[in-house]
Amino acid sequence: MMLVDEFDVVVIGGGHAGIEAALASARMGAKTVMFVLNADTIGQMSCNPAIGGIAKGIVVREIDALGGEMGKAIDSTGIQFKMLNTRKGKAVWSPRAQADKKLYREYMKKVCERQENLYIKQDEVVDIIVKDNRVVAVKTKLGLEYKTKTVVVTTGTFLNGTIYIGDKTFPAGRAWEPRSEGLAEFYKRHGFPLMRFKTGTPARLDGRTIDYSGLEIAPGDDPPPKFSFWTEPVGTYWFPKGKEQINCYITYTTPKTHEIIRKNLHRTALYGGLIKGIGPRYCPSIEDKVVKFPDKDRHQVFLEPEGLDTIEVYPNGLSTSLPEEIQWELYRSIPGLENVELIRPAYAIEYDVVPPTELYPTLETKKIRGLFHAGNFNGTTGYEEAAGQGIVAGINAALRAFGKEPIYLRRDESYIGIMIDDLTTKGVLEPYRLFTSRSEYRLHLRQDNAILRLSKLGYELGLLTQDQYKIIKELQRQIEEWMSFYKSQRTALAIGSEVKSYTPSQLLTSDFTLDDLKTFGFDVPTHPFVKEVVEIELKYEPYMERELKINERLKKLEDVKIPEDLDYDKIQGISKEAKEKLKRFRPITVGQASRIDGITPATITSLLAYLGKLD
Repeated sequence: MMLVDEFDVVVIGGGHAGIEAALASARMGAKTVMFVLNADTIGQMSCNPAIGGIAKGIVVREIDALGGEMGKAIDSTGIQFKMLNTRKGKAVWSPRAQADKKLYREYMKKVCERQENLYIKQDEVVDIIVKDNRVVAVKTKLGLEYKTKTVVVTTGTFLNGTIYIGDKTFPAGRAWEPRSEGLAEFYKRHGFPLMRFKTGTPARLDGRTIDYSGLEIAPGDDPPPKFSFWTEPVGTYWFPKGKEQINCYITYTTPKTHEIIRKNLHRTALYGGLIKGIGPRYCPSIEDKVVKFPDKDRHQVFLEPEGLDTIEVYPNGLSTSLPEEIQWELYRSIPGLENVELIRPAYAIEYDVVPPTELYPTLETKKIRGLFHAGNFNGTTGYEEAAGQGIVAGINAALRAFGKEPIYLRRDESYIGIMIDDLTTKGVLEPYRLFTSRSEYRLHLRQDNAILRLSKLGYELGLLTQDQYKIIKELQRQIEEWMSFYKSQRTALAIGSEVKSYTPSQLLTSDFTLDDLKTFGFDVPTHPFVKEVVEIELKYEPYMERELKINERLKKLEDVKIPEDLDYDKIQGISKEAKEKLKRFRPITVGQASRIDGITPATITSLLAYLGKLD
């Protein structure tokens, strides 16, 4: 082996976790190298060309608040923007955007290429050299050795990846791209357990062969939500009205679709027995939906363009591992797709992951100092979950290289903290996906206040500039002043025949808005971000206080006994999935129940209420 260079941080992989890890460490001043199998696919969207979603969009804003890149990338390359869950309370609102897949990849590649302290190498790392339980170097397939203080592994679905299309299988990390093989031996040699997980992706359709005339249009929002606080206009999470966007379309599977699937179930990789890995419960294949929901006669399908300059369309909701000839039959049984042509077949992919319980909350492994894991390799699913882990792993790898103390993100300050705590304490039995229900602090961890929650840490790490942090501090000052003002002023209001004195903050907890306060002679903030946060904070203040009190009580109620004969089916507010797990594990205390994978804080609250412990 020839020693050719020396680095502070080595990042293995150029996907969404690898990008944020490499950019964070380089921006903190660490000499960083990113090893990729193909330098042209940095930032590739292997599955859905979209960023955000329930809870996921909040994570992207948290990454942005820590100085990450994903939010800026999607704001720059997005072709449709929506705020999800707007019919519900603002605590569970979350932005989502459809991306131009090619432009997103090009954006990320350019950012990585231009980042000071970051170097890109197209080569495969096949071994990590460890001395005295500490990372000292990596070896590559081309026979080179690079000395390093830390390594961040973000191999995604590439480690021993195998693709399945019906009964056809071949080794790959993504369709027709080479997989990574050498590192699996490293993990076995050092006693790390390996698990096999599975995921999948739909076929890509020729948009020219889709009949949109009878389909439901799914437009973007106006005004559209942004992801980055720093995208123009700076200082808000909203684009101006009138932004040009594309339409997506909605169609549905049919009884004929379901008949085709049932008739050919034995030919799928999953039900035919070829795949042993565990797939994502919350992003199932269409055959999984048909089998698990036999009474449902149709399933929704979103037709989402992959970009402005391509005819390819992503049929969200139709991932499958059926043989390609059956895929043609299946897709053509759906309204609007009667004459559709498939450009790329759908496939399932199985890959190696290391259980995340092997990690500290810093994402450093317990066995080897200086070795960090992030992304799908930790058993998660989704670009956003990967990127959130990536930025934490990159930050802590740089801090480890500098001999400084690591950072920990708490559950009460970020969804990234919730995810990492769930992963490292509960582990994973199936690919992990974030939801707002996983948080016991969801009234506090909203999409509108991510920049207020995490920008101080981003600034202290050197990932936000002094000028950026000054903007945040000034907005924070205005928010506090307005909230103090609305709590101290009073106005007389007649309700029925009785006239009472109210503070503006009291009015906001009912159906009034900030703009309604103008009718009572009160000024309102002119800055849109200040106005939005002040209204939400005051409107939800009593509920947020209640949330904190409930969480304090939950900590004290860990040892509450659960009756052995408890009938979980009688408890309202608990999902079918949670009931199944509780019945299977039969926990004897509430604390034990809370540590079962997939049991959310909302489930525990419902359980305690049923047991009469929250009165």
